[in-house]
Amino acid sequence: MSPARTFATTRRVLGQLRQDPRTVALLLLVPVGLLVLLRYVFDADPDSFDFIGSSLLGIFPMITMFLVTSIATLRERTSGTLERLLVMPMGKGDLIVGYALAFSLFAVAQAAVATGVALWLLGLDVAGSPWLLLLVALLNALLGTALGLFVSAFAASEFQAVQFLPALIFPQLLLCGLFAPRDTMQPVLEYVSNVLPMSYSVDGMNEVLASAEVTGDYVRDAVVVSGVAVLVLALGAATLRRRTE
Repeated sequence: MSPARTFATTRRVLGQLRQDPRTVALLLLVPVGLLVLLRYVFDADPDSFDFIGSSLLGIFPMITMFLVTSIATLRERTSGTLERLLVMPMGKGDLIVGYALAFSLFAVAQAAVATGVALWLLGLDVAGSPWLLLLVALLNALLGTALGLFVSAFAASEFQAVQFLPALIFPQLLLCGLFAPRDTMQPVLEYVSNVLPMSYSVDGMNEVLASAEVTGDYVRDAVVVSGVAVLVLALGAATLRRRTE
């Protein structure tokens, strides 16, 4: 890997995003709109909004980065751009890490806007630092980017890439503890939830919601999410193909 080639990839991806202001606006504003809607859904129950809203601040970046990365990578492969890039002196690691950096920087902006609106306009009440919320959101964005890069190798069209969302993300959403405590689920489902990274994301957000200090559980949750992200990035580099047949 070369830092120069990695950062060149990051700049290229960010440049492509700047040329698509409609997509940028949607990615930044849709999470905010959903949080506003959620706030008034739980207008009479602010505690429920605090719990679900803080969790969604970590879940939104994972979902959006998964979609954007999987579709963007697949489009570059089907158009032949990826093949031309890999003919140049650029390794798969340069490409994968460059993409991860670009989308993670974009996710920082998304998470910062959503967190700011939730905390200062919608009255989200958390005991811990907003920076801890942003850290989990960033780690989730990195995980979503890694998953998107990984699944793009197995999709032959953009439609197939989108279908991986209900296959990989929705089960985690149902089992992460957002809708029901994980220890009240059937034992098999509880065991499954214990190995899903989104469960640790929600747990980390809950730690910030309940505690003003950086707890050991929060550190564990952050390490698990980041470790899974690095592992999936490595798998994405190993399975990256030059073109779609």
